[in-house]
Amino acid sequence: MKFDRSKKPSITSKLIFKMPSHDKFVLKNNLDVYFIKKDVLPIIKINIIIYAGSKFEQPGKKGISNLLTMCIDEGAGEFDSLQLSEQFDLLGVQFSVSGNNDTIQLTLQTLKENFGKALELIGKILISPHFDEKDFKREKRKILTSLKQLKDDPDYLASTSFKSLLFGKRNPYSFPFLGLEKDINSITNKEVVSYYQNYIFPNNSFIVIVGDISNKELRENLDKYVSSWKTGNFDAQFKSTDKSDEKVVYIVDKKDSVQTEIRTGHHAAKRNSKDYFPKHLLNTILGGQFSSRINLNLREKQGYTYGAGSSYNYFKDSAYFSVSTSVGIENSANALNEIFKELNKIRDGVTEEELKFAKSSIVRKFPLSFETNSQVTSNFIGKVIYDLPDDYFDSYINNINSVTIEDVNKAAQESIFPELATTVLVGDKEKLIPQLEGKDFGKVEVINNF
Repeated sequence: MKFDRSKKPSITSKLIFKMPSHDKFVLKNNLDVYFIKKDVLPIIKINIIIYAGSKFEQPGKKGISNLLTMCIDEGAGEFDSLQLSEQFDLLGVQFSVSGNNDTIQLTLQTLKENFGKALELIGKILISPHFDEKDFKREKRKILTSLKQLKDDPDYLASTSFKSLLFGKRNPYSFPFLGLEKDINSITNKEVVSYYQNYIFPNNSFIVIVGDISNKELRENLDKYVSSWKTGNFDAQFKSTDKSDEKVVYIVDKKDSVQTEIRTGHHAAKRNSKDYFPKHLLNTILGGQFSSRINLNLREKQGYTYGAGSSYNYFKDSAYFSVSTSVGIENSANALNEIFKELNKIRDGVTEEELKFAKSSIVRKFPLSFETNSQVTSNFIGKVIYDLPDDYFDSYINNINSVTIEDVNKAAQESIFPELATTVLVGDKEKLIPQLEGKDFGKVEVINNF
């Protein structure tokens, strides 16, 4: 049988997605539990999310939250660091601790048969971590070494400096989760323990569990191993002051660089804003996929880069829009000029064809985001953190399809502001400054040490 591959296959059915139902209950220690049964495989995924991210750090202590994530699993209960790691290995458990500006997360994936033992270990980490001085010093050295290495990473420099310069020093979101070298050098193990004692409470957390287990068995195990985690008083109030958007170019000098990392953008409305879906479609057309305007221009038409894109980036209490790419340093101003052209052009409106393609792309990929336990937990965590409606996932496809071209064009007018864009260029200032002369990218400032 032969197929005519010159003809695009027609879509024969309407895509319908139904999120597996979840059960919510609260343990006696006020820990919120969200459970989604998924029994395709005998695997269980556990995510414990604690509102103890770097935005709560005090001045002069930038990096203490990350230090806590590095140290909290270095021995707990009757196990030292090596023994605890061996216990996870014996069970075949995947365990990690990570963090970001908003939260610290303990993540565990285990076979169903080892769920109780794995949960017992994570309970020990939450309730009785050791915080030994020798472990603290070792993990602190690791972080300082990483920061020294990242000083030569243009991508890291561009992303962290862009956030810092966009938000300003009075906003906790401006600081990288890894922390600042000068602050980390002064942080003590005692201060890490104090941070743990001030924020790591069940009533400052929630847990998402996805997998092959009954509701009854889950509750019994949680009561047995996690309910003794004691509640506490904490000050998780988030206070910030956003720096005003302004059209300015910051050059982070990287002598003899042959490439330039480009970041440009501005503040945006938070994740649960009413215009989220029009903005999502707008960004898909502008720079959110391979066939987007920005990528086709800079990569395919101009040949300046291997890839360029845009995105709305969301925190719990703030958000920003950004465009990012990397180009040969000789094309820095040319690439930036094309980016600003696209930002201005999108405000003139999108086409029906672009909108139809963007909708199809988003809708067709959406169910694929819920195939694994990890994907389900990740999506559900976002729903809780951003306080999204209970029917958010079930109504997602309908919400995308309901967006009109007028909605998208309105979003372009109300959420894209090239005239207020903060721009960061990481590259050799001697090669960049002449290119920017006479250009309307905003005033230029050079930063020699960031």
